[in-house]
Amino acid sequence: MLDLDDLRLIRAVGVSRSLASAAQLLNLTPPAVTIRLQRMEERLRIRLAVRKAKGISLTEEGQRLHQEAVEILERVEALPAHISGEHGEVTGSLRVVAPFGFGRIHVSQIVRKLHLSHPGLEVSLHLSESPLVNAASADVVIHIGELKSSSWVGYPLAPNDRLLCASPAYAKSIKGLNQPADLVNYHCICLRENDEDLPRWRFSLKSDPKRTTVLRVSGKLSANDGTVITDWALAGLGIVERSEWDVAPLLATGKLVRLLPDWNLPPAPVTALLPSRTGMSIRQRIFLETARAFLNPAPWRSRG
Repeated sequence: MLDLDDLRLIRAVGVSRSLASAAQLLNLTPPAVTIRLQRMEERLRIRLAVRKAKGISLTEEGQRLHQEAVEILERVEALPAHISGEHGEVTGSLRVVAPFGFGRIHVSQIVRKLHLSHPGLEVSLHLSESPLVNAASADVVIHIGELKSSSWVGYPLAPNDRLLCASPAYAKSIKGLNQPADLVNYHCICLRENDEDLPRWRFSLKSDPKRTTVLRVSGKLSANDGTVITDWALAGLGIVERSEWDVAPLLATGKLVRLLPDWNLPPAPVTALLPSRTGMSIRQRIFLETARAFLNPAPWRSRG
């Protein structure tokens, strides 16, 4: 039997890079988190998380429990608003921070729908190259990819894969690209974010996920803006790693082609992050409801 504290524990572990950061999120000591997690695993008779040198990650069973926990806790934490009768027209203010590209294309439409449904709500959408860096006083942050901060509670919105792409012309010039190691023979275009060093592309073989490889990418071209490197790829200047939400329409129309389809890159799910505090406001809840309705199914996977 699991209780709400168990669900809060797995939610915290699921958005943290280490047990220490999960402990900070829960206002507990790391040993206490370790013991509670072990007891949960013993009761359920399954392994929920794997401890690694670089931190902790959820197993497949742990990920399923994390998703269920997030949804259950979201409903529980919204109960006070339902019971107190907070419904109908919603007023007040809501500050949303989102990445530039995804924000322009998708979050702007979510805010539009939210405004049409709740015209009394004042919504401020701030687009940023680094949303978490500019998240001060934000009510909701839209994040794409692995969550590296332990100070936010994540609510899944939509799936999103990373894909390796090039223009048809550049793809025709490629000979002998059968595995990630072969990429060193071709022009790779780098996305460098947050002043990071050489980017790393991490691959796993579809037919054998345990077979993984990491490639340090040191191409002649790099930028800190995804739109720029996509444009360079369209111009035939090299190979890029891009989010599915960004390149799906370009792949569908043949303007880009996918490379190494037998290999997977780490997924980059779309997540709504809320500040670490008890419960959520009705304004945050209706934003999540609107976002999930808009992104289900994911627009980049439902194109004809």
